[in-house]
Amino acid sequence: VSLCRKRLSARRKHTLKSCMLVVATNLLDAEATVKAKDRETFLAEKCPPIELPYSRDELVELCKKLHEQVTISEDERYCIEFKLNMVLDEVRDLNIKIVDLRGKFKRPRLKKVRMSADAMLKALLGSKHTVNMDLRANLKQVKKEVKEEDKQLRDVGDWRKNIEDKSDRKKMFDS
Repeated sequence: VSLCRKRLSARRKHTLKSCMLVVATNLLDAEATVKAKDRETFLAEKCPPIELPYSRDELVELCKKLHEQVTISEDERYCIEFKLNMVLDEVRDLNIKIVDLRGKFKRPRLKKVRMSADAMLKALLGSKHTVNMDLRANLKQVKKEVKEEDKQLRDVGDWRKNIEDKSDRKKMFDS
């Protein structure tokens, strides 16, 4: 039914992995040879083979020339190192921002503060807030009906009287 979802056998997986590893090692070897060639050409360009002169004046001149080249290469190395440090600092800052945005840090528990609506609006709006919000004034007034029976049960004073009333009730049910 579904030919697309056909599973690979273990042997087939193993052969595919080994083929991928062979291709990857070939690519890595090719990349290493290219890097070695680039290094050789760069060094040949920057550091030509030295020819030592026989006279003292020519040797002094060669030393001055080499000193200038070393100074130039040190300046370049310093600039590149400075740029690298700037990029690393930027990457570190961005990683910190990513961690902050993900929320991996522990949030502190906030204390509960009881505050009225007026005080909250005053804190948010500052001194501009003059309207008083009286929430209880807007509520409807509902009158509760009190039944006589409930009132009598609440107003029971002496417990002996209550027992006598119940005994009268018992007599009513017995008859």
